[in-house]
Amino acid sequence: MPSLRFHIRFPEEKVKEPIIYQIGHEYKVVTNVRRADVRETTGWMDVELTGETSEIERAVEGLRKKGVLVDPIELNIVE
Repeated sequence: MPSLRFHIRFPEEKVKEPIIYQIGHEYKVVTNVRRADVRETTGWMDVELTGETSEIERAVEGLRKKGVLVDPIELNIVE
């Protein structure tokens, strides 16, 4: 099953929302936080999403609709 990594940046108004939790429940992907730095007013995470490629794409679009910035990490691993 493919695993892709993404760098996610949270604007201040989204920092306290459980967005990663929501994505794991709304889409058929497993979320794995690889690195993170979340503070009171800003935050970022490197997240690995595992699942079918089409479902990962849907989850990334869902993240963007929730108001976070999502960029692929170049060293993505596909298994």
